[in-house]
Amino acid sequence: MSFGDEHGYGGDPGRTEGSFGGSGQTRTRLPDRTGDGHGTPRRPARSSRSLITVVGVVVLLIAAIAFANRGGGGGASDDPKDPASRPGSDSTAATGVKPVTGKNGPVPSGFARDEQGAASAATNYAVALGSDGMFDAGTRQEIIRATHDPATADSLLSRMEEAYSPSFFQSVGLNEDGTAPAGLTFISRTVPIGTKVTDISGDAATVEVWSTGLMGLAGEGSTKPVTESWFTITEKLKWIDGDWRIASSTQSQGPTPVSGGDRASTADEIAKAVEGFGGFTYAR
Repeated sequence: MSFGDEHGYGGDPGRTEGSFGGSGQTRTRLPDRTGDGHGTPRRPARSSRSLITVVGVVVLLIAAIAFANRGGGGGASDDPKDPASRPGSDSTAATGVKPVTGKNGPVPSGFARDEQGAASAATNYAVALGSDGMFDAGTRQEIIRATHDPATADSLLSRMEEAYSPSFFQSVGLNEDGTAPAGLTFISRTVPIGTKVTDISGDAATVEVWSTGLMGLAGEGSTKPVTESWFTITEKLKWIDGDWRIASSTQSQGPTPVSGGDRASTADEIAKAVEGFGGFTYAR
C-alpha cells in the first residue's frame, strides 16, 4: 500500500506493480562457472593450510557466539528481573509481553498506551494496509475504519473508492472487478522488518516501520510476476477510544539491501508459498 499524502493515500490507489517505495524490480546474479566440457564445474584445489585457516575461523566464530550468548562476562545477570538483562525499549526482539488478543474487524486491536503498544499498532496497521484485502471493496472499508482516526476515515474511503478503479486493477494484472484472472494467484503483502518510535507524548506517537513488500501475480502465463521492494512507512498515531489510530502517514523508499543473488523461484512455487504460509500478528 502506498502512503502518498498526509492521510497516507491521496491520488495513489495503492501499491502498483512497481511501488512499495522501491523500484519493484529484483535482480538475480548467477556466478560464472567454468566446466570440464561435461557441464560439471571444477573445484579449485585447496591446500591443507587454507583448510586449517577456514576451520580456525569457524571455531573462533562459534566461540564468539557462545561468549555473546553468556552475556559477554560483563557482569550482567541472567535474572530476568535484573534490568541489565532486559532488551532495550527499541529492541525488535521479543520483550515477554503477551500479544494483543482483541480484534477490530480483520485488524488486531487493544494495544498498550505506551511506546511498545504504539510500535505494535503501527506494525500491524502496515501489514493490514499492504494486504490483498485492500483490493476488495468490503474488506478495504473494514481495514480503513479499523486503523484510522474516525474523523478522517470517511474522506479517505471516498478518495480510495475512486483510486481503486477498473483501470487501476487492470494495470496490476487483475480483472476489472479486482479479482485475479483464472489460474493465477494475486499476492500483495507487507512484511515489517523493524520499528522505530521517533516521538511519543500523551495521546500522540510517531512510528517508522521499515518493511519489504511482495506484489504481483503468480501462476503459469503471468505477465505481472511477483516482485519485491523496500520502503519505510511513517505513521502518526493518536490515542482514540482506548486504542491507537492512524491520523496520517507517509511512505519513503528503502533502506534497500543488496540482493543476495538467490535463485528466483518459479511462479508455481511462489503461489504455493503464499497459499501455504499465513501472515503474522506483530505484537511485542
